[in-house]
Formats: sequence, structure tokens, C-alpha cells
Amino acid sequence: MTLQQGNPTNASNSITIRLKLSHQTEVLAQLTTVVGQLGGAIGAIDIVKAGKGFVIRDFTIDTAGEAHIQELIDGIAAIEGVEIVNFSDRTFLLHLGGKIEVTSKTPLKTRDQLSMAYTPGVARICLAIEKKPSDAFKLTIKRNTVAIVSDGTAVLGLGDIGPEAAMPVMEGKAMLFKEFAGVDAFPICLDTKDTEEIIKTVKYMAPTFGGVNLEDISAPRCFEIERRLQEELDIPIFHDDQHGTAVVLVAALINAMKLVDKKYEDLKVVVAGVGAAGTACTKMMMDLGIKNIIGCDRKGALTNSREDLNDAKREYANITNPNQEAGTLKEVVRGADVFVGLSAPNLLDEADVAAMASDSIVFAMSNPIPEVMPEIALKHAKVVATGRSDYPNQINNVLCFPGIFRGALDCHASHINEEMKMAAAIAIAETIDDEIVSPDYIIPSVFNQDVVPKVAAAVMEAAIKTGVARRTKKSDDE
Repeated sequence: MTLQQGNPTNASNSITIRLKLSHQTEVLAQLTTVVGQLGGAIGAIDIVKAGKGFVIRDFTIDTAGEAHIQELIDGIAAIEGVEIVNFSDRTFLLHLGGKIEVTSKTPLKTRDQLSMAYTPGVARICLAIEKKPSDAFKLTIKRNTVAIVSDGTAVLGLGDIGPEAAMPVMEGKAMLFKEFAGVDAFPICLDTKDTEEIIKTVKYMAPTFGGVNLEDISAPRCFEIERRLQEELDIPIFHDDQHGTAVVLVAALINAMKLVDKKYEDLKVVVAGVGAAGTACTKMMMDLGIKNIIGCDRKGALTNSREDLNDAKREYANITNPNQEAGTLKEVVRGADVFVGLSAPNLLDEADVAAMASDSIVFAMSNPIPEVMPEIALKHAKVVATGRSDYPNQINNVLCFPGIFRGALDCHASHINEEMKMAAAIAIAETIDDEIVSPDYIIPSVFNQDVVPKVAAAVMEAAIKTGVARRTKKSDDE
């Protein structure tokens, strides 16, 4: 079997298969050989039961996808002395019944506990909040709870799959919030694509939450939804697809620039994909001092002379491409110092990367297959990063949003502003000491336990400095 480029075996496509094997000595060896020849990766072999003349074992096997699973099943079934008892998809098993639950922080076992947690004692808490609404941050879940709001129109690389199908992604996001930052987040998938309805619904829910993470809402509606909610609510609104991507990309760029003898103001940057993420990345790179950024869509570079641009792209063209370079992506990427891909697989080839400036930086973040595969880009680029976990330098939003919301919630921020985002990017970059920054280590691991506290502290400090914090370090005990 030949696996498709960019689609290796991995745990996300793993199965557990229970097999009844005869006690013939060669059966197990033959089985492992067949699995290997078919491209499967055996991760564990466990004995379930042994009997006279047979043994039942569970095999955990990483595969490359559903077609590969069927090929493995067929191959195993053909082995003499092997009987398939059953098999299960480990990822589907993990999702059975959902991935999150609500638990109580305090026991409810006695009459006294009931009287304090609910009636009659709870009435005193209600009246206290009625008298002083800001006490909701102290006396309810508001102080540590984020709504993850989506309409399911731009999910991962899947597109418009609807609110029900988007739920597993939002549940996963809630897990990340809790695991990495201790933030209680709840997925809310809305059965409407109407901008005004989404805005109204989030506003109606706002009293319950300390912040809102907008997720997987298609452009250009996401821009208006975020802008309006920021204007009309006094809790942080953060569209992670835009700003989370931008924060982590800028963190990676800050460290990549330590490896090349170039200045931000001298860079030529080409961005492939000018949707929500591409626009946010561009604006944040401009905040670093980069002046020459050229955005490209399917038809090529965005210029003021193009008459086919929608309002969002026209606004983008008005603030970028100062030299009004025109042409296809392959044409304008020539001589570029930095390529940022937020678009589609295999847009560039080796010749394109070779045509970039010396010591170039390539951030190819399309998933699962990047705009150019790292092994190709690394033949000519100084630094390469992707969105994938199986290559060095993964640009992953989980480095950003848990810490940003941790800091924003801890200081009761009313907004997440540009200063807070840049503080987060710098904090992520500085998690890696300058002396150990290298071409294959410009961004910390998502499991680096220093990231969230550093980001949260930096975000909180920036919120206080810019006047959006309602709780300062001096009043932490209030």
C-alpha cells in the first residue's frame, strides 16, 4: 500500500481490533508482518483471554483513514488461524456521549448543604447581585466561564457542515480551555446563519458568561459579528479563527526573525488566503512594523485596480501592497522574505520557494496538507512552520486562546484589545529562550506548561495598562 502524501498513519484514525488467534507459533508473526506490509502501525498488543488452543488479543493500530482501515481488516481476515471478534474506531469511541460534562464544585448530601446551595439560601445571593450586578463575577460561574459560539459554517477544513456537525469541534475546544487554563467553556452551536440573529442571541446569553469565543463562523459575516458584539457588550469577544491564528503566527515570526539578518520594515511578505485569519494575521504583522504585505486570493494579488473584490477584500487592498504588485501567487512570491499560507494545499512547489529571497521564512498552515510540504520548502527556506503536529514548528491556536482568556477573566476585562493580543504573542515567543531558538524550534509545544501562565500574566498586565481591566493586581482579593 502507498499512503498519499500528507496523509500518514496517526492516532486520529486508529482502531482497536480484537482477534482470536490459534496457538500456532507463526500466526502472531504473520499477523504483524501483514499489518506492516499494509501500512498499519501497531501501537499496543494486549491479551484479553487465553484458552485451550487459542488466545484472544486486542491490537491497537494507527491507520491512514477509513479506506485504509477496510484494507487492513480484509488483509487480517485472510490470515489462516485468525478470527476477527470485533473492531472499533478509537476516535468514535472517545466521542460517544460527548466529551464534556457538568459537575458540582460542592457536595449536595445534607439538608444544610441543600438550603445553602438552593432554596432558601440562594435567594440572599440573588438579591446581593440584584443590588450590585458586578458581584456576578464573584458569586456565579461568570468569573470563569466562556461561551464557545459557532454556526457551523466554517469548521476546520470542512466548511459549512451545520451546527450539529460542528458540536464535536466545539466540545474539543471546551476540553482545551479546561485542560490548559482551567477555564470552564461551553459549546453553543446556533441554528442560524443570520448575522443579526447571532448577534442578538449572544447578547441575550451574555449575563451568564465572562467571555465569548467565536468559532468557525464564515467570512465576511464573522467580521461584523465580532465588531458589533465588541461594541455592544462589556465582556471579551474573541474570534479565535482570526486573532488566535494571528497571535501564534506573530509569535512564530518574532522568533524566526531572530535567525535571519533582516528588519521588519524591510520585509516583503506574501499572504495566500485573505479571509478571516489572513486579514487578522496581516494587521498584526503590520503592528510589528512590516510595511510591504501582499495578499493573494485565487485570482492573484489584491490590488486597488481589481474590480472583482468584495468589501472586505477591497478594504484589505487599501491597506496593503504599497507597490501595487499584480500577478499570480507564484509571480508575486518571487523575492519574498516571508510566505504565509492560510489557503489550500500544494499552492507552491520547490521552484517557487527557491525563487524567494535568501533566508526565507515559510509558514504553510493549510491543514492537513500545507501549501507546500516542509521537506520541499526546507531545501531552500531558512525556517518552515505548518499547522501540523507531525512536523516541527506547529502553529497551533491552543498556544493562544487558553492563556488569553485566563488573563482576561482574571482581571475581569471588558475587551480583548490589540495590546493584549501583541502581549500574548510576545509571551509565547519568549517562552523559548533566545539561545535555544533554532530553525526547527521557533514555537513552544502546546504541552509546554509555561505558556498559559506567561500569556495570562502578560495579557492581564496589558489589560490593566490599557484601562480595560475591572480588577487590578491590587484588588486581587476582592
